[in-house]
Amino acid sequence: MTQALEKKWLEHYPDEIAKTLFYDEKPLFYYLEEAVRQHPEKKAIHFLGKEMTYGELYESALKLANELQKLGLQKGDRAAVMLPNCPQSVISYYAILLVGGVVVQTNPLYTERELEHQLADAGAKIIICLDLVYPRVMKVKDKTKLEHVIVTGVKDYLPFPKNFLYPIVQKKQQKGLIVNIHYNDSTHRFVSLLKKGVAQDIEVSINPKEDIALLQYTGGTTGLAKGVMLTHYNLVANTQQCRAWLYKSKTGEERILAILPFFHVYGMTVVMNLSIMMMSEMILMPQFKPEDVLKVIQKQKPTLFPGAPTMYIGLLNHPDIEKYDLSSINACISGSAPLPVEVQQKFEEITKGRLVEGYGLTEASPVTHANFIWGERVKGSIGVPWPDTNSAILRPDGSTAEINEIGELAVKGPQVMKGYWNRPEETDEVLKDGWLYTGDMGYMDENGYFYIVDRKKDMIIAGGYNIYPREVEEVLYENECVQEAVVVGVPDKYRGETVKAFIVLKEGKQCTEEELDKYCRKHLAAYKVPRLYEFRKELPKTAIGKILRRNLVEEEKKKESQN
Repeated sequence: MTQALEKKWLEHYPDEIAKTLFYDEKPLFYYLEEAVRQHPEKKAIHFLGKEMTYGELYESALKLANELQKLGLQKGDRAAVMLPNCPQSVISYYAILLVGGVVVQTNPLYTERELEHQLADAGAKIIICLDLVYPRVMKVKDKTKLEHVIVTGVKDYLPFPKNFLYPIVQKKQQKGLIVNIHYNDSTHRFVSLLKKGVAQDIEVSINPKEDIALLQYTGGTTGLAKGVMLTHYNLVANTQQCRAWLYKSKTGEERILAILPFFHVYGMTVVMNLSIMMMSEMILMPQFKPEDVLKVIQKQKPTLFPGAPTMYIGLLNHPDIEKYDLSSINACISGSAPLPVEVQQKFEEITKGRLVEGYGLTEASPVTHANFIWGERVKGSIGVPWPDTNSAILRPDGSTAEINEIGELAVKGPQVMKGYWNRPEETDEVLKDGWLYTGDMGYMDENGYFYIVDRKKDMIIAGGYNIYPREVEEVLYENECVQEAVVVGVPDKYRGETVKAFIVLKEGKQCTEEELDKYCRKHLAAYKVPRLYEFRKELPKTAIGKILRRNLVEEEKKKESQN
């Protein structure tokens, strides 16, 4: 038997987690309807001091859904949502699903080029956007199939604070946050549609295993972003798997801190969809600011805090963190990037809650592995596959690797995508006999725990040696002066590539290149030690806080070409 079939990890499952689950073949919106049937008066959303019940959320989603139908949105049509975390984003998401439409989550920070590609590729007919990004939408509208633009924002329903959203957007709006919008037959105000909408049931037939609920675009770091087709069943299955993993959490009693953006599949599944399935309250925050987050945790007392490593790092490095009461937090699953062991330990010391690393990718809805939150866990490991998720480490020829042998991680399960939108050839490259080839390099230990050493394309080959950036970064994170670190391979005439480390120092700390070199040589083989260091005030990141390694690689290539 191959490792892929042995499933050694199942031996470590706590009794409370079923090794196989029964998956509801229901539309994703079924869980919102169920929450309303059981607890219509229960709080669903807390946002900047305002609250919304499940009954109010569902009524708003139904009203918007009926108005979307009048605008021509039919089953299978794509509708984009270009909003930060706010009530409007949740309402829009479920309204589109209630019509039978396909949600296209769109990052509010997209440039015109990125926005045009995504909207045109998806063939979106409608977009629901923030007023701050309206000018960008209008500049690309004629190059897409957009028929209607629905706008919400600072003067609208459940208003935002004046200093809200992202600095990048604010800089483009120096003359004020208000954008002049001319409403007409193709441009509509979100709140106006809700006011005239009727909360009437919509008859739509959904085949959960076949019908697409979400077209989620990948980051596009290796070319144009691809649309990942996730069915209702994919998303329901992954949310149910997540619910099973959080077995100590109680339906109807949890409060989930929602900082992870919903336009990222990780935040959408482990925060929004999970919260609705568990009939929990979402504490929405439209942006990550450490001090604001600390205040919200102390006041609103969330019990679950899914996040990204940079979020936990940002909180840990806030000078006043010990002044805040963070004891309400019971569990955190960290995703989107490797979680440094040092960060995990320090965060648990302060909160007394559990912080574990998980792993996933857009093509798997997204989660496939995680450490046990309340059971056995292994430091530095992404944990074990979730229920009904098979996993294997493969050699280049497709054969199964030995224990502790590095190869490509492949996964198989009910959460794996249907394929890439209109890209059958690229789908065939990564989906083989139901197995999803992730492009991540890793290994499995003798107990069935998995480890990621790096992206297949991020591996550095220096002087014939394979060097995995994550291993070097783990060492750098253990240095008391280092707040953030990312390692890349840069061209080298002698070694082919050499290791360069980009470093952000902790506030008030000082460290030289020579000191870091001496430190690394104590903990790494000589060939893995960075030969170059660059100190920066900040590193380029995605909206979810994932460090953009490829941006740094491109910067280095550009420098090389200019020499």
